[in-house]
Amino acid sequence: MLKHFMWVVMGVFLWSGAALAEPASQALGTRHQLPNRLVWLFSRQAELPLVTLELLIKAGALTEPPGKEGLANLTASLLPNGTKSRPAAKIAEELDFLGARLGAGGGSDFATVKLTVLKKDLGPALELFRDIVRNPTFPAAEVRQKVSQFKAALASEEDEPLVVASRKFGRELFGSFPYGYPVMGTPRGLSAITRQDLVEFHRRYYRPNNAVLTVVGDLTPEEANQWVVKTFGDWAPAPVPAVKPPSIPPLAQRKVVVIDKDISQANIILGNLALARGNPDFYAFQVMNYILGGGGFVSRLMDDVRENRGLAYSISSSFAPGLEPGPFTVAVETKNAAAGEVITRVEEQLRRIRTQPVTPEELKDAKSYLIGSFSRKMDSMSKRAWLLGYVEIFGLGLDYPWRYPDFIDHLTPEDIQKVAEKYLHPEKYLLVIVGRKSALPFLPGAAPSQNKEEKKDEKAQSHH
Repeated sequence: MLKHFMWVVMGVFLWSGAALAEPASQALGTRHQLPNRLVWLFSRQAELPLVTLELLIKAGALTEPPGKEGLANLTASLLPNGTKSRPAAKIAEELDFLGARLGAGGGSDFATVKLTVLKKDLGPALELFRDIVRNPTFPAAEVRQKVSQFKAALASEEDEPLVVASRKFGRELFGSFPYGYPVMGTPRGLSAITRQDLVEFHRRYYRPNNAVLTVVGDLTPEEANQWVVKTFGDWAPAPVPAVKPPSIPPLAQRKVVVIDKDISQANIILGNLALARGNPDFYAFQVMNYILGGGGFVSRLMDDVRENRGLAYSISSSFAPGLEPGPFTVAVETKNAAAGEVITRVEEQLRRIRTQPVTPEELKDAKSYLIGSFSRKMDSMSKRAWLLGYVEIFGLGLDYPWRYPDFIDHLTPEDIQKVAEKYLHPEKYLLVIVGRKSALPFLPGAAPSQNKEEKKDEKAQSHH
């Protein structure tokens, strides 16, 4: 009970964004590598007697074989559900006794395992962390339970029209490329996964030479090195299979998909394939997106479509770059009858930002926000641990937070227009609408949706 109380008290300070110390050299931390090629990064933060670790494994959805959608996330999520020496109940009991927080899950590009614990309990916590990462057994009963849990979550989300639109958009834009389905997987993919698939996936990808470890907290560099070597120094490296995802189908013209749902609002997602995180155009695109629709109430789409015309309940643009090119999307909630006019206005704003330079005021405001808000990405131990791994995975350098303002500040209106011309396609995009079809305006080029059949198929699969 005392440990739990201490954790709660410390957590209040940890998650409140308490100021963190900056190394004198203006670097997020220091970079190291073990003989087994595990890259690990360390940032000393001694304000609180806590340590946070995050292990990023390059074993995300990109590495999944076709037909096994959800394998990467399922593997990561099951790590705390049983090892060679500890059943799931014992793992939960030890975490509770230590007052530690541990989480594991998958992503599109990599899986993560996170641990936060009081410094005085770091030894037993790291032993547990080591066991979970390196010795999972994927007990059959735990696999069945987790699969059922994920299928239930996927099914319940089908009641959300915007989720339905988003999933359909992903399938249509990416085809069988892994970015095209939820990280959680699909009912059919989850049904196809066997325990042996999980064992093999873990054996192939959970290797020190395929991972990045970040350590943040109340440790000296010497202490951090000792703990990392003790915990992961004998982890055996091995060749990692090359990732060969299927190609993304080209989008040669405007494509419209309507999903008939008896609701009063139309949920709209439109967009196209954009860029990867490693693309040098990322920074200009980030500014362009903020001005167009990512800046909330100061964005052009919000000002034009909602504030001036009252055509939408919500509207925004976003982009999701990963190791591979991700999507650029505009998401809108509006009345069924207004859908056509809203789409016309969005197309007009896409054309405008491609053909006319943004104003000096818009550019100044976007730069000010993006530069000014960056510090919030590292204002807690958990955020700093994440950022350390992020800059390593994407090769940005440990001084990235201090170089970031230069990437943004030098951009000109011409730079913004250039990326808009390159990546936005008002005549050639994918449009998905979920709404009452009879109430929607005429939409040329609309393709019949297979959504009802897909749902039947998924429902059937969920009973397997």
